[in-house]
Amino acid sequence: MTETILNWVIALFMLSSGIFTLLAAVGILRLPDLMTRMHASTKAGALGVALMMIAAMLHFNDLVVMAKALAVIMFILITAPIAAHAIGRAGYFVGVPIWVNTVKDELFNRYDSDTHRLRSGLETEEELKAMKTSNKDKPRIRVTTKK
Repeated sequence: MTETILNWVIALFMLSSGIFTLLAAVGILRLPDLMTRMHASTKAGALGVALMMIAAMLHFNDLVVMAKALAVIMFILITAPIAAHAIGRAGYFVGVPIWVNTVKDELFNRYDSDTHRLRSGLETEEELKAMKTSNKDKPRIRVTTKK
Protein backbone atom coordinates (compact mmCIF):
# COMPACT_ATOMS: atom_id res chain seq x y z
CA MET A 1 0.00 0.00 0.00
CA THR A 2 2.72 2.50 0.94
CA GLU A 3 4.66 1.65 -2.21
CA THR A 4 1.66 2.59 -4.33
CA ILE A 5 1.30 5.92 -2.50
CA LEU A 6 5.03 6.58 -2.95
CA ASN A 7 4.73 5.87 -6.68
CA TRP A 8 1.84 8.34 -6.92
CA VAL A 9 3.87 10.99 -5.07
CA ILE A 10 6.83 10.39 -7.42
CA ALA A 11 4.51 10.64 -10.42
CA LEU A 12 3.06 13.89 -9.04
CA PHE A 13 6.55 15.38 -8.64
CA MET A 14 7.55 14.29 -12.16
CA LEU A 15 4.33 15.65 -13.66
CA SER A 16 4.80 18.96 -11.83
CA SER A 17 8.40 19.06 -13.02
CA GLY A 18 7.30 18.55 -16.60
CA ILE A 19 4.65 21.25 -16.33
CA PHE A 20 7.10 23.82 -14.95
CA THR A 21 9.71 22.93 -17.55
CA LEU A 22 7.07 23.26 -20.27
CA LEU A 23 6.06 26.65 -18.86
CA ALA A 24 9.69 27.76 -19.00
CA ALA A 25 9.93 26.70 -22.65
CA VAL A 26 6.66 28.41 -23.56
CA GLY A 27 7.83 31.54 -21.74
CA ILE A 28 11.05 31.60 -23.73
CA LEU A 29 9.11 31.29 -26.97
CA ARG A 30 6.20 33.61 -26.24
CA LEU A 31 7.41 36.42 -24.00
CA PRO A 32 8.32 39.69 -25.72
CA ASP A 33 11.84 40.62 -24.58
CA LEU A 34 15.06 39.34 -23.06
CA MET A 35 14.27 40.33 -19.47
CA THR A 36 10.92 38.55 -19.28
CA ARG A 37 12.32 35.51 -21.09
CA MET A 38 15.19 35.33 -18.61
CA HIS A 39 12.70 35.52 -15.76
CA ALA A 40 10.58 32.68 -17.14
CA SER A 41 13.48 30.40 -17.89
CA THR A 42 15.15 30.98 -14.53
CA LYS A 43 12.17 30.64 -12.21
CA ALA A 44 10.17 27.91 -13.89
CA GLY A 45 13.21 26.01 -15.14
CA ALA A 46 14.89 25.92 -11.74
CA LEU A 47 11.68 24.79 -10.04
CA GLY A 48 11.18 22.10 -12.70
CA VAL A 49 14.68 20.71 -12.17
CA ALA A 50 14.28 20.81 -8.39
CA LEU A 51 11.02 18.85 -8.54
CA MET A 52 12.61 16.31 -10.86
CA MET A 53 15.50 15.80 -8.45
CA ILE A 54 13.08 15.35 -5.54
CA ALA A 55 11.29 12.68 -7.56
CA ALA A 56 14.63 10.95 -8.23
CA MET A 57 15.47 11.05 -4.51
CA LEU A 58 12.18 9.43 -3.64
CA HIS A 59 12.39 6.84 -6.40
CA PHE A 60 15.92 5.56 -5.71
CA ASN A 61 15.75 5.97 -1.91
CA ASP A 62 19.54 5.82 -1.61
CA LEU A 63 21.72 8.11 0.48
CA VAL A 64 24.24 8.70 -2.34
CA VAL A 65 21.49 9.56 -4.82
CA MET A 66 19.87 11.87 -2.27
CA ALA A 67 23.14 13.68 -1.64
CA LYS A 68 23.76 14.12 -5.37
CA ALA A 69 20.20 15.28 -6.01
CA LEU A 70 20.43 17.82 -3.19
CA ALA A 71 23.74 19.02 -4.61
CA VAL A 72 22.12 19.46 -8.04
CA ILE A 73 19.20 21.37 -6.51
CA MET A 74 21.52 23.68 -4.58
CA PHE A 75 23.71 24.22 -7.65
CA ILE A 76 20.71 25.13 -9.84
CA LEU A 77 19.16 27.40 -7.21
CA ILE A 78 22.45 29.25 -6.74
CA THR A 79 23.68 29.53 -10.32
CA ALA A 80 20.47 30.05 -12.34
CA PRO A 81 19.57 33.48 -10.91
CA ILE A 82 23.18 34.67 -11.08
CA ALA A 83 23.56 33.56 -14.69
CA ALA A 84 20.23 35.12 -15.66
CA HIS A 85 21.22 38.38 -14.00
CA ALA A 86 24.57 38.46 -15.80
CA ILE A 87 23.03 37.66 -19.19
CA GLY A 88 20.20 40.17 -18.70
CA ARG A 89 22.58 42.90 -17.61
CA ALA A 90 24.91 42.24 -20.53
CA GLY A 91 21.96 42.27 -22.92
CA TYR A 92 20.74 45.58 -21.53
CA PHE A 93 24.15 47.22 -21.81
CA VAL A 94 24.74 45.91 -25.31
CA GLY A 95 21.46 47.48 -26.35
CA VAL A 96 19.00 44.62 -26.68
CA PRO A 97 15.64 46.40 -26.90
CA ILE A 98 13.21 46.08 -24.03
CA TRP A 99 9.47 45.59 -24.45
CA VAL A 100 7.61 48.77 -25.43
CA ASN A 101 5.07 48.29 -22.61
CA THR A 102 7.74 48.11 -19.90
CA VAL A 103 6.49 50.31 -17.08
CA LYS A 104 9.75 51.19 -15.35
CA ASP A 105 13.35 51.14 -16.56
CA GLU A 106 15.49 51.80 -13.50
CA LEU A 107 18.78 51.71 -15.41
CA PHE A 108 17.79 54.40 -17.91
CA ASN A 109 20.35 57.26 -17.96
CA ARG A 110 22.50 55.55 -15.31
CA TYR A 111 24.85 53.60 -17.56
CA ASP A 112 27.74 55.42 -19.19
CA SER A 113 28.64 53.54 -22.36
CA ASP A 114 31.97 55.36 -22.68
CA THR A 115 33.28 54.34 -19.27
CA HIS A 116 31.14 51.21 -18.74
CA ARG A 117 30.12 52.47 -15.31
CA LEU A 118 26.71 52.11 -13.73
CA ARG A 119 25.71 54.92 -11.37
CA SER A 120 23.35 54.28 -8.48
CA GLY A 121 21.67 57.68 -8.73
CA LEU A 122 22.56 58.49 -5.12
CA GLU A 123 25.93 60.11 -5.85
CA THR A 124 26.54 63.68 -4.73
CA GLU A 125 27.86 66.35 -7.08
CA GLU A 126 31.30 66.05 -5.49
CA GLU A 127 31.37 62.30 -6.07
CA LEU A 128 30.34 62.74 -9.69
CA LYS A 129 33.12 65.31 -10.23
CA ALA A 130 35.64 63.03 -8.55
CA MET A 131 34.56 60.14 -10.76
CA LYS A 132 35.02 62.23 -13.90
CA THR A 133 38.49 63.46 -12.97
CA SER A 134 39.87 60.23 -11.55
CA ASN A 135 41.32 57.26 -13.39
CA LYS A 136 38.32 55.17 -12.37
CA ASP A 137 36.29 56.44 -15.30
CA LYS A 138 38.51 54.78 -17.86
CA PRO A 139 36.98 51.73 -19.51
CA ARG A 140 37.96 48.41 -17.99
CA ILE A 141 37.01 46.58 -21.16
CA ARG A 142 38.34 47.83 -24.43
CA VAL A 143 36.19 46.97 -27.39
CA THR A 144 37.91 47.03 -30.76
CA THR A 145 36.24 46.65 -34.08
CA LYS A 146 37.75 45.07 -37.14
CA LYS A 147 38.27 47.47 -40.00
